[in-house]
Amino acid sequence: MIVELAAAEPDTIALTDDLGSVRTRAELVDRARRIGHLLRDDLGVGAGGHVAVLCDNRVEVFEIYLGCVLSGVWFVPLNGLLASEEVAHVVRDAGVRVVLAEPELAGLVPEEVSVVAFGADLEARIADASDEPFPLDGPPGSRFSYTSGTTGRPKGVKRAVPGTVTEMLALQERLGHQVGLDGSGTQLVTGPAYHAAIGGYGFFDLCNGAHLHLMRRFDAARTLDLISELDVRRSHLVPTMMVRLLRLPDARRAAFDPSGLELVLHGAAPISPTVKQSMIDWFGPILTEYWGTSEAGVFTRVDSREWLDHPGTVGRSVAGFEVFAVDNDGNRLSPGEVGTLYCRTPGSDRPFEYWNAPEKTAAAYLEPGVFSLGDMGRVDADGWVHLADRATNMIISGGVNIYPAEVEQALLDHPAVVDVAVFGIPDEEWGEQVKAAVELVAGTDAGTVDDIIEFARRHLGRHKVPRSIDVHRTLPRQPNGKLYLRELRDPYWSDHDRAI
Repeated sequence: MIVELAAAEPDTIALTDDLGSVRTRAELVDRARRIGHLLRDDLGVGAGGHVAVLCDNRVEVFEIYLGCVLSGVWFVPLNGLLASEEVAHVVRDAGVRVVLAEPELAGLVPEEVSVVAFGADLEARIADASDEPFPLDGPPGSRFSYTSGTTGRPKGVKRAVPGTVTEMLALQERLGHQVGLDGSGTQLVTGPAYHAAIGGYGFFDLCNGAHLHLMRRFDAARTLDLISELDVRRSHLVPTMMVRLLRLPDARRAAFDPSGLELVLHGAAPISPTVKQSMIDWFGPILTEYWGTSEAGVFTRVDSREWLDHPGTVGRSVAGFEVFAVDNDGNRLSPGEVGTLYCRTPGSDRPFEYWNAPEKTAAAYLEPGVFSLGDMGRVDADGWVHLADRATNMIISGGVNIYPAEVEQALLDHPAVVDVAVFGIPDEEWGEQVKAAVELVAGTDAGTVDDIIEFARRHLGRHKVPRSIDVHRTLPRQPNGKLYLRELRDPYWSDHDRAI
């Protein structure tokens, strides 16, 4: 575990970031212990209490994460793009007593909550805190995640955790090895560490001994530079990042040597098969896709070679899990039929619970250990899972179900499209019509919209073709790739007494 690795090789680099911070393994563990004592002894956060972190990517995120695990405190990572009202909602809902924040974000925190600012304030407190090791047989802390809030208020969720710190760290190591995060070499963290998958995969690798470099914010060209400069072996990319990498100038792409990369994980959002095929052609068969949720982790995985044999799949169930589709009455569907996807998880009747929402928790479970989070899709006869979309995203036009993800994947194949979102808007005759919002390659002329619609007609059924397209400078995405859909969709429904 990371504590033992720090003792064995104290001077090995564990963390670096774009701000120039460097932490060895020994410094990481020492600072994590001091942060744990700062929270428990000095700031009054009791065992099982909650502390929030509000910042962009920097090494302190993982120091605090480890410190919380060691000290039995729950770590609530906050998205720095949230509005003050949203931050206040999470902080109050979670009963957070202390927020550790970047100085420029501290003003988002409600006045009744204590704030410790990164920089001189935090450093002085860490220096004064105890460095006494926490007992490894004590109860661990963990992540207390809030859903992204892309379609409503963020909702808190806690996963079940092992009984001791030793078991918790061993679990991180084991989960890392299951996806190839074995701690060797460097992982480039391209997305926000507050995101459960990105931060979680980083923490797995860190616990196994990896060096993590945290990009402050994603930039396609700089990502290629860092992979080369730092001899990066592993990274996590969301589909929008891949599209931006593929849209770099041909000469820039040709100059990049991807041979040192061993693994690129991706998930969190649907991906166009054409985009994925292009990435495999460029980087090699090193992409591993997963499907999972902040609530309960990863349910399926598929490597590049498997995906090439089963294009479009998000994989088969990971060991011990089962994924199946059901109809509206909860009955299992036959292979290949689209329905609500449920997952059976081993070892726990309640692998997760929504915070202060027992009715929402109960609604997620079909039976003990079997849950759904609203994704729709199908499972073929060989167990390969194919997603359709979230049930809440589905467009119903003239009584026909249309899955926006399918339309988005088709539009992304147009060479002028950098990003796209598809959603339903009111239609007096059909109930809803298909609307697309796009970000185009710089310098694209206005006539391209007509070409995109014509392109869609050649690749989609007539009922799926967008009736109109809005062009945006950028779409309102979080850095983790998730879209603030309500910002695009809600204005079209504001004068209606229904939202679907």
